[in-house]
Amino acid sequence: MFFSVVIPTYNRLPILEKCLLALEAQKYQAASVQGYEIVVIDDGSTDGTVEWLATHKEKFPHVHVFQQDHQGAAAARNLGVAKATGDMIIFIDSDLVVTEDFLQAHTNALLAGQANLGNDKFFTYGAVINTCNFNNPTAEPYKITDFSAAFFATGNVAIPKYWLEKAGLFDTGFQLYGWEDLELGVRLKNLGLKLIKCPAAVGYHWHPAFRLEEIPQLIDKEIQRGRMGVLFYQKHPTWEVRMMIQMTWLHRLLWGLLSLNGLLNERTLAPLLGWLINSGKPQLALEIARVFLNWYNVKGVYAAYRESLGNG
Repeated sequence: MFFSVVIPTYNRLPILEKCLLALEAQKYQAASVQGYEIVVIDDGSTDGTVEWLATHKEKFPHVHVFQQDHQGAAAARNLGVAKATGDMIIFIDSDLVVTEDFLQAHTNALLAGQANLGNDKFFTYGAVINTCNFNNPTAEPYKITDFSAAFFATGNVAIPKYWLEKAGLFDTGFQLYGWEDLELGVRLKNLGLKLIKCPAAVGYHWHPAFRLEEIPQLIDKEIQRGRMGVLFYQKHPTWEVRMMIQMTWLHRLLWGLLSLNGLLNERTLAPLLGWLINSGKPQLALEIARVFLNWYNVKGVYAAYRESLGNG
C-alpha cells in the first residue's frame, strides 16, 4: 500500500519541522509498504511556513505543499485528500511527532484487520500521547489522561481513501472549533466501517505548557465547541451524539456539581492554578481547569441549542 500522510497546518512552523523530520525518518518493510508522501496543506499561515518549506526542500523529499486561504481544518483536510495520490490516507496534526516505525505499525494493523475481517471496511487508530516537552516530545510517558474513546479522530488515523470519498469527506460547515472529525466518523460508522486500535503507531501531541494567560482562549474554544456540537446534533439527532457533545441532564448535573454551579471558575481558582504552574505542575493545573472549562462547554451547547430553536 502507498500512504498519503495529510497534515493541515496553521502557524505551527517550529513544531511542524519536528513533525516532518520524524516522518522523513520512517523505517518500514518494502514488502508491505510501497512508499509514502507527505501532503501538507497550509491554511493561510502568516509565520512564513510556506516560504521556509520552499527553502528547505532537500530536508523533506516526501513533502508536497499546497496552500489555501484560512478556511479551517475541515477544508484543509479535504484539499489534502483531493491532492493525495496514495490509496491509504493517514491524518495527523502538524503538532504531532511520530516514532520511526509509525507507518509500519499502521501497515501491520491494516494487514491484520484485512485478514481478520476479510474486507477493508475499517480504519486504524493509533495512540496519541500529549506532551509539553518541545525539545524531546517522544520522551513523554503514556498517562491515563491520554486515553481517548473517540471512534474517528484525525490526530492519528489511517483509512482507505475511497471510504473517505464515499462518506463525503469533512463537512466544511464546521467553521468553529471542534467536531468535524467525529461527525465524519458517524457517517463512516453508518457505512459499516469498524475501528481497529493500533497502539504501536504512536504520535506525541505537543502543546505549550498551560499558562493562566491561555484561559480566555480556552473558554472561547469551549463555547465554540458547544456551538459546533449543536450543528453535529442537528445532522445526527441521536442520544449517542447528545452524549458526545455533553447535551444531557447528566452532564449538566455532573459539571454543575463539580464547579459548584460555576463558583469554581477562572477567577476563584486562579490562585491555585497559578501555584501549581509555578510549582512545575502545569498539566495538573490544566486538568483542574477542565472543571470550569467543561461547565462553559455545557452551558455553551445549551445556549446554542436554545438559539437554534429560536428561543434566544
